[in-house]
Amino acid sequence: MEHLKDPVEENFTSMVEFVLLGFSDIPNLQVFLFGMFLLVYVVTLLGNGIIILITKSDQALQTPMYFFLSNFSFLEICYVSVTLPRMLLNLWTQRRHISLFACATQMSFVLMFGNIECLLLTVMAYDRYVAICNPLHYPLVMNPRACVQLVAACWITGVPVEIGQTCQIFSLPFCGSNQINHFFCDIPPILRLACGDTFLNEILVFIVAVLFVMTPFLLILGSYSKITSTILRLPSAMGRAKAFSTCSSHVTVVTLFFGSAVIAYLRPKSRNSSNTDKFLSLFYTIVTPMFNPLIYTLRNKDVLMALRKLLP
Repeated sequence: MEHLKDPVEENFTSMVEFVLLGFSDIPNLQVFLFGMFLLVYVVTLLGNGIIILITKSDQALQTPMYFFLSNFSFLEICYVSVTLPRMLLNLWTQRRHISLFACATQMSFVLMFGNIECLLLTVMAYDRYVAICNPLHYPLVMNPRACVQLVAACWITGVPVEIGQTCQIFSLPFCGSNQINHFFCDIPPILRLACGDTFLNEILVFIVAVLFVMTPFLLILGSYSKITSTILRLPSAMGRAKAFSTCSSHVTVVTLFFGSAVIAYLRPKSRNSSNTDKFLSLFYTIVTPMFNPLIYTLRNKDVLMALRKLLP
């Protein structure tokens, strides 16, 4: 007698692709969204590319702060390129299917670049802390070798953790719907499609978020509390204004990125939070990378001068 497969078991083995719903709930705006996100992608590539170019070519910008900024701009190009090209393809073709392997690959890169950004922003805050609180030791502490090592540590640290986390999530059985209510493969919508108890997975996600999001954020807050107290003790009003101006761009970027990331990954989840997740994800994966060059350019006289030299 032929053995009849259980329908749920059949779904476990047949789930080979997902469907990224993205913004399919607003069909009349698909062309507008394609044009808008294409413009955002081009502006992001150009803006961050110009930052890299001027920090490498202008001698006045050959300092640790701008070395970190150029690496940060390169990271932003990588970060936005993991999600936006796929979203643009889906909006243009209206074919929203993504294979299990492609989804896992996208998720691992999004998480890796997100972790690297948290760590790099922390390093940039440490650079400002040493420059303002220990200016005499700054050339010794932030020497070229130390800067390269700090950046390399940022790029290496999060990779094994996020590859392991991605493998662990995609080892779960998936059944029922294969529709991801998101514009890229992110942890919360993927976990919603998993069968069985995902409590352990959610705990592990929370632990990683605390280690790579909350801990860097607290270190940055600690650095800026020390920086603020040091600046307020400066005798000259002009000196205080100049010191604050060197930190204002970084503080703005930290607020934009960490504000949305902390809420997205550390707030309590509910079954009806998909639209909120998409909105928050837009901030830390797309909006922040686009505005970073503007924030650092408009608030930084050295970058503005280098830009004028580049564009006579």
